[in-house]
Amino acid sequence: MNRAALFSVLLFLSCLPFFFTVASSQTQACSSYTFSGNRAYTDCVDLPVLSSFLHWNYSHYTGSVDIAFRKTGTSNSRWVSWAINPNGRGMKGCQALVAYFDSAGAIRAYTSPITSYDTTMPEGVLSFGTSNISATFASGEWTIFAKLQLGSGMTTVNQVWQEGPMNSGNPGTHSTSGPNGRSRATLNFANATVPLGSGGGGSASTSKNVHGMLNAVSWGILMPMGVIFARYVKVFKGADPAWFYMHVTCQTSAYILGVSGWATGLRLGDEGGETGYHGAVGAILFIGGTLQVFALLLRPKKDHKYRFFWNIYHHSIGYTTIILSIVNVFKGLDLLHPSQVWKTTYTVIIIVLGSLALLLEIVTWFIVIKRRRSQRRQPKYPPSNGGAVGYINGQSHYGV
Repeated sequence: MNRAALFSVLLFLSCLPFFFTVASSQTQACSSYTFSGNRAYTDCVDLPVLSSFLHWNYSHYTGSVDIAFRKTGTSNSRWVSWAINPNGRGMKGCQALVAYFDSAGAIRAYTSPITSYDTTMPEGVLSFGTSNISATFASGEWTIFAKLQLGSGMTTVNQVWQEGPMNSGNPGTHSTSGPNGRSRATLNFANATVPLGSGGGGSASTSKNVHGMLNAVSWGILMPMGVIFARYVKVFKGADPAWFYMHVTCQTSAYILGVSGWATGLRLGDEGGETGYHGAVGAILFIGGTLQVFALLLRPKKDHKYRFFWNIYHHSIGYTTIILSIVNVFKGLDLLHPSQVWKTTYTVIIIVLGSLALLLEIVTWFIVIKRRRSQRRQPKYPPSNGGAVGYINGQSHYGV
């Protein structure tokens, strides 16, 4: 591999975080969405799970609100629902708007008061006034429209949204774990803000997106790139000490961004976000990254007697951190439940990095074996007489 090819590889690697950032920025946000049919809404929130969004216009004078609930990434064989619970945060007591395709293939949109956990959501009258109920389905996206007459004293509400399968022409039971178990939040129609601790809304969604972006780019992309620089670039003649500075720069940048992402995760956890396995692995990654910083500071010289043990320490913690980083990024994406383009983009980047590492591993071994063979062919005693071959005691020898 010549210098031009090596430069091309390094340039490509340096662009991967930028590609991920650009692709992620293309994920759909409620503020950039445009409705057809001259519909327009002044406020909206990106709901934190189930790829859902809520848009609305609130009237302070009448206490009414026009809403549009959108659920993306679904199918026409599933039902969707958005509801307000005037007296609690769970499913029971919800005043729901429901939409699905009936057995005749027509869209059915109606209201349903939820009185128990075992329900097929039959049609009924809600505790507040509703009108202009309709729904649309296109390109894997459900949208429910309605006007709610809440009154002036009902501006902050508990909202619940769900999706589930159809069962014999009626809404079937939805999952109660994962994103479906977390699809509720507090919403203030009057000022369009949602407390972070509520688990949903604009500010929470932004914090989670920042957390996900920082950790995906740092632990999930820059860290593996730094390992590739260290393992494969240094094999090329003339790459020393450039490979070392590239490795240190990449890993240091990843650590700084990663600690920032970890800190946002701690904040989300303190304010009611889910941590569990994801948070525990995040803490392990922080410890592993910090140990690697100490490894840089305590790095002995190549000929030092402790260098062998330092290599074991540095490599074992490094590779373990890389593996856990990639696993935890995918776990975080499952918890964040963003648009599919996030997960697809990161998966493609990991596949590219893995394929490149495999290719460079083959090239590296080829170069190492070639050098060893070349060294075996060289004489053990270099000529000291201009290359002339002399004889001592009947044996040929270079230089006499």
